[in-house]
Amino acid sequence: MIEYELAGNDLGEVRFAISPLHELVLSLRTLRDPGRFPLQLPWLRATEPARTGLDLELLRALTNESLWTPDFLTPRPYSPLGRIEDELSTLAGTPAGVVRADLAEVHPGTLPSALQGRPARVLGRVLAALRDYWEACFEPHWARMRTVLEADVVYRGRVMAHAGLAAMFAGIDPHVRLDGTVLRIRLRSDLSYRASTAGRGLTLAPSLFSRRGAVPISPDEPPHLIYPARGLGTLWETETSTPPAALAGLIGRVRAQLLGLLETPTSSTELAVRLNVTPTAVNQHLRALRAAGLLISARHGRSVLYRRSDLGDHLLRGT
Repeated sequence: MIEYELAGNDLGEVRFAISPLHELVLSLRTLRDPGRFPLQLPWLRATEPARTGLDLELLRALTNESLWTPDFLTPRPYSPLGRIEDELSTLAGTPAGVVRADLAEVHPGTLPSALQGRPARVLGRVLAALRDYWEACFEPHWARMRTVLEADVVYRGRVMAHAGLAAMFAGIDPHVRLDGTVLRIRLRSDLSYRASTAGRGLTLAPSLFSRRGAVPISPDEPPHLIYPARGLGTLWETETSTPPAALAGLIGRVRAQLLGLLETPTSSTELAVRLNVTPTAVNQHLRALRAAGLLISARHGRSVLYRRSDLGDHLLRGT
């Protein structure tokens, strides 16, 4: 059990962030044990040809049988606008002692051969392998991945603002709960510690490669919680559902499909992928639906996220 004692039970104690590096590193667990990540199988199949030229021995060595990863590879992010270039640049400055200690924490005893050697050289090989992995397997899909993560952040922020911290944490993961001012995260392992967020705050980062709440191995790391993002089940799907015939006849098939999809905040990029149409076409439909009062929109970072309005709900349900 991991416990974070919040310095104050208020909204200012918690911040959200999106980390491309987190996603890159956590996805390594799917390479080691793909059977535990069935929702990522479409992505694994799609990127299989691109992985043939990667240093897979080293990449797989960055996790262990418990699917832990070294803390230095998943530092606490600070912004929902994180860029992989910035995160890899920061990672390059990791002190040798931290690299050595964190690798030993994940691989007690003898390190895998791919991770043996002077820490500075090992870190250089790790950075090179991660950059190649990003370019081959993540860069082509990152826009789609980011839209799901951003939609999750918007949703959690709305719940937190309207219903409070406890309600927001209750919806993140059944293994996470807020008791008064103490956030408790129940893990599968025997890892246990208690730390205060005083002076450091608590960062929450949604992930497409986490099945349950995850925290740093060391209590000395800044408090942050990685949790499963909403919408993962539809990330790699193309929308094929048929909207109600009467509604499609009234506003058109594509616009009716859009209304059906927009129960939760979603960007035009993700909608275009799921409907297999161009972003330009989607934006035209979204503008028309918003002008009719059927959608509401809000800017989040570099994206505009859309969601059905109450009027859109009533029209979709025929009430």
